[in-house]
Amino acid sequence: MWIPLKAENHNRAFHGLRINGITIARFYGFEKNRFRDFVRTRKDKSAALRFGRTHVNHPLITDEEHAQLLAHGQARAAGQHIDPLPVVRIFTPDAHATWLLVSLDPQDGDTAYGLIDLGIGMPELGTVQLSALTSIVGPRKQPVMRDRYFQAVRPLSEYTRLAQENGSITD
Repeated sequence: MWIPLKAENHNRAFHGLRINGITIARFYGFEKNRFRDFVRTRKDKSAALRFGRTHVNHPLITDEEHAQLLAHGQARAAGQHIDPLPVVRIFTPDAHATWLLVSLDPQDGDTAYGLIDLGIGMPELGTVQLSALTSIVGPRKQPVMRDRYFQAVRPLSEYTRLAQENGSITD
């Protein structure tokens, strides 16, 4: 079976498994020496660049999103009252659940804070572990996905207000 070389296909094929860069490279046909040469040509030595630039520990967010989420998390941990734009939108394509995430806990790097809408008409602010999100599968066996085209247009407080008025996240 041929699987196109895209990060979302990798997540679909290996849903819920923790796989390092070497295992991914072997799956996609790199041999040991070819992989080593490929990594040497990259400035940051990251093989993840070849596979859609998703963050190594969390396939749902990119490296840039991870950095933004951590920066917001450090500001929140320092006691600053910030109202940032959501960084990433994660959703289930077949279960109507949506997460608008704004920060990551800097201590564990896995607990995200944001607006959570589980599709039952009661969206609210809360925390969720990214590792737990990767294990969620909808009724049609579709995994949780990152909205690659999401661009926040308002701060989190405004998304929260609108979601509570409408019973769901509208954007």
